Amino acid sequence: MPLPLEKMRVLDLTRALSGPFCSMILADLGADVVKVEPVGGGDMIRTWGPFDRDQSAYYLSGNRNKRSIALNFRSAEGLALLREMALKSDVIIENFKPGTLAKLGLDPQELRALKPELIIASISGFGSSGPLSARPGFDQIAQGYSGFMSVTGTTEPTRVGVAIGDLTSGMWLAIGVLGAWIARQDTGRGDHVETSLLSSLVSLLSVQGQRYLSLGEVAEPTGNVHPVITPYGVFRAGDGDMNIGAATQDMWLKLCDILERPDLKSDPRFLDNASRMGHRQLLREIIEAELARDTRAHWTALLVAAEIPAGPINTVADALNDAQVAHLGLVETLPHPTLGPLAQLSSPLKMAGAEEGWIRRSPPLLGQHTREVLENYGFAPAAIQELEARGVVAQVAPATSEDAA
Repeated sequence: MPLPLEKMRVLDLTRALSGPFCSMILADLGADVVKVEPVGGGDMIRTWGPFDRDQSAYYLSGNRNKRSIALNFRSAEGLALLREMALKSDVIIENFKPGTLAKLGLDPQELRALKPELIIASISGFGSSGPLSARPGFDQIAQGYSGFMSVTGTTEPTRVGVAIGDLTSGMWLAIGVLGAWIARQDTGRGDHVETSLLSSLVSLLSVQGQRYLSLGEVAEPTGNVHPVITPYGVFRAGDGDMNIGAATQDMWLKLCDILERPDLKSDPRFLDNASRMGHRQLLREIIEAELARDTRAHWTALLVAAEIPAGPINTVADALNDAQVAHLGLVETLPHPTLGPLAQLSSPLKMAGAEEGWIRRSPPLLGQHTREVLENYGFAPAAIQELEARGVVAQVAPATSEDAA
């Protein structure tokens, strides 16, 4: 069965992480994503460490299932070629500063006037209008500005361990593109879909945002415990940390039995969740004193058997070598032109068309598919040779003949 987006042609003008993550989601779902990069260095993310030999792990993490074309953005011919390709595409994705697309000859209103069915998708740091629209977008700046860091951590604001603003804005934009794609089937018209790092993170404030809007309460960081339920959070067992989520009164009573502390059930300090919240630190100390008697695996087995959510705090190595992660197919291995077998994180989705896995192409080398892409866009081989000779585009031959197409 074909993948759902196999008829979608995407011109990917993005760099760094937010935009590439969006286009990678679409590529996973079958879209033909052409990553357009500047000749010479390519996407800036290619220079970000750490490196697997000569390849950036950062770059590898966000560019599977795409083809790469190297183009001279500083030449008039290059920009004319880019415009021609844009008008032959279904979707354009960009994460330049607002206004940059127009400077490249790709003004969204002008392009959509020429091709009404075109979908243009944009990510910025703070939005394309408003007093902060000119500010560049950097993940940690957005995490701080959105309030996200103020509810993360313990005693001081803490950034999330991955670039959550970049990743969520990419995901939101992919959702917006899918909505525009569906609407186009009925109306024949495209759209200009926008989001920002700021918008994406504010939208994820969830109950902490609603607490302020409804009650005027300003949430503070609660570390590794649930803000309104206890015992629910991280606890220290005999061999390390684990999560326990006794989220209901029935779970609390079962937990008392598992810990062999039935006396806690009738203790007035712990009778209900409100009482327990008032004595959270004391309760934590009592629970950890009991958990210290055995291992995380021991307690996890007892808790899960009693239908209380629980599990160890894994390292990344623990998680990626876990049997359940392997069963879900979350790591796939395929050939890379220079690295050989390359293990990569895969899509978390399960659906028809991806029964054998999601990754069809390894992250491309800079300009690896320039000639192939231009031929697909209708350019004759002789014309492509001329463009190469004049330095308008560049083809980078893989070090080996293998390609994971």
